[in-house]
Amino acid sequence: MSAPASDVRDWDGYAERWAAAHGGYDPRSAPPLVRGWLRISYELGAALVRAGVRSPNAVTVLGLLLSVAVPLTVIGGGGWAFAGAVLVLLSAVADTVDGVLAVVTGRASRLGQVYDSAADRVAEACWLVALVLLGGPAWLAVACGGVMWLHEYVRARATVAGMSDIGTVTVAERPTRVLVTIFGLLAVAGASALGRWESATVLAVLVVMAALTSAGFTQLAIAVRRALS
Repeated sequence: MSAPASDVRDWDGYAERWAAAHGGYDPRSAPPLVRGWLRISYELGAALVRAGVRSPNAVTVLGLLLSVAVPLTVIGGGGWAFAGAVLVLLSAVADTVDGVLAVVTGRASRLGQVYDSAADRVAEACWLVALVLLGGPAWLAVACGGVMWLHEYVRARATVAGMSDIGTVTVAERPTRVLVTIFGLLAVAGASALGRWESATVLAVLVVMAALTSAGFTQLAIAVRRALS
């Protein structure tokens, strides 16, 4: 049975509930990239609720399975990087929509947030493995993954220690990581089609990822120090 329209809050109502679940940070005041991503995800999630889909955990599992499929897909070489980019996009959409479903249907929980965060880290690891399989240096991919993990871990620990919100929106939030991975895989697919620069393209993607994640972590570390000092 489809959910009544009254069960689906408007964007402003959803944003208020989202903020309450994320340390008071209002997505309506986020930078355009983050705000746009969350708004699109809200519209998709609201549409699913109206269609009768009400299980955020099922969507989380779907997103994780799509991410696991990324390295399995690119084993075939750079020509499969385009398919990998599509899978990353779909998994990222699923990952965001599950949170929308949890908020809109009133099924948000602390345990669900833990599951969602763990799924995010596994998904990002899968994307980095895909870049290694396409020819990227493993040490650089491991470094990127380590800084991504540290970014989320420090924010979580700072919140437990008394930081009242998320600290700051950095240049390396998850939407940025998603877009770098997607456009990176598309660039690798293009290089493969041209028959040149494939390895150099993968290296460039990881270098950009490393630069952004390092800058983002630095931003977060400064914000945490200010909040807790």
